[in-house]
Amino acid sequence: MGENVSHRDNVVSGPITKTIFTLAVPVVFGMFLEFALSSTDYFWVGKLGATAQDAVTSSMVVIWTIFASMAIISVGVTALVSRYVGAKELDRVNFYIKQGLALALTLGLLLTITGYFATPWLQDFMDSSPKTQSHAIPYLRIFFISSTLFFWIETVYAVYRASGDTKTPMWVGIGIVLLNMVLDPLLIFGIGPFPDLGVSGASTATAISALVGAVVITINMHRGGLGYRVPRLFAIRPDIRSMLKIARIGLPIASEGWVFTMVYWFLIKIVHRFGETAGAAMGIGNRMESFSYLTCYGFSLAASTMVGQNLGAKQPERAARCAWGATGLAIGLTLIISVLFITFPRVIASIFTDDPQVLEIAVDYLIILGLSQSAMALEIVLQGSFGGAGDTLPPMLVLVPFSIARIPLAYYLAITLDWGINGVWWTLTITSLIKGGLLAIWFKRGKWKLKQI
Repeated sequence: MGENVSHRDNVVSGPITKTIFTLAVPVVFGMFLEFALSSTDYFWVGKLGATAQDAVTSSMVVIWTIFASMAIISVGVTALVSRYVGAKELDRVNFYIKQGLALALTLGLLLTITGYFATPWLQDFMDSSPKTQSHAIPYLRIFFISSTLFFWIETVYAVYRASGDTKTPMWVGIGIVLLNMVLDPLLIFGIGPFPDLGVSGASTATAISALVGAVVITINMHRGGLGYRVPRLFAIRPDIRSMLKIARIGLPIASEGWVFTMVYWFLIKIVHRFGETAGAAMGIGNRMESFSYLTCYGFSLAASTMVGQNLGAKQPERAARCAWGATGLAIGLTLIISVLFITFPRVIASIFTDDPQVLEIAVDYLIILGLSQSAMALEIVLQGSFGGAGDTLPPMLVLVPFSIARIPLAYYLAITLDWGINGVWWTLTITSLIKGGLLAIWFKRGKWKLKQI
């Protein structure tokens, strides 16, 4: 398996903490660049006013839904490819790579077509004002047009990570982010020969950058960048049963992601009761919370790869140590982030706005969410650990009900008890604490070690 032999050997027999960092750090670094990108988007769009920022916030939950849908493929591909890499069955590895790519094209195109025409309805559903919609509809439609690219890229990323290589996706991701950051102001404000696209310039920059990234990483894989060959990469013969197997593994995690994001569709309706300033503040808070989320996601992917390969190598106890090790490291890092949120909320929020009303709401948001960042670490990393084992039902059974519970709880706290917009923020913190605790208890039971895929 070429250079990836060393990756695989480290995962199944090397020092656990060092291997976790080796796998997680490139992902976290790449995610931080994506965080920098989304923050840059919001920064430049903020120059166009609170209505423009609200347009991005209103589109944000729909974009989350797009990315949550990718878990149908990426989770299943990670579980199957890592399991067969661990077992050294390259024929099965290559087969599931191609089936994953076939599924990515199918679902990506379906989402592109459906989402493009559904965009106005989605904005109506979230009670966006006519002014907000004038920015949000073209911005969001461009994201839907580029959905197929995102599905393809995320599937290829999953293959690399499942094979023990997190550095290649990181470097490609860096290129995408840097290109996007350069294009953002050029296309938003029409600098030089570039068109003045306003808010939609941000999503246009993302689409162009994603196209370049998809081409680069596909060429790399075709030329043997995985460390092993994938014969006749583009000779994809879809096998419906195998595609459904990938989807069956990924569907519970994707379902949790859908519920999570769709809940935000309703939460934004509640937030909009408090005006566009509340929507703009929510966008600031979400971007800062993504600092924790992306950190945890990096360790989640490391845990997923290590659990999958160690189960393939018949080492379930080592798989458990890897999962808990990644979880502990993520908790430590999110505690630092919590301290920053609680101690310096005004400094952080003022980076993104000079509107005093937006600033006050965002400060409260950061303080309240600062209390639940470590619970987020438990939730995300253990979800990835279950996914690596192919046992994706438990996370769904824990996360879906408590995500749905956010809607009535937010309404009760914010409207019925008259806590105002802070009732929404408290809802997010309370439910995160419960979800993280329950998932830890379930994972500790250890039945995932016996999962056959």
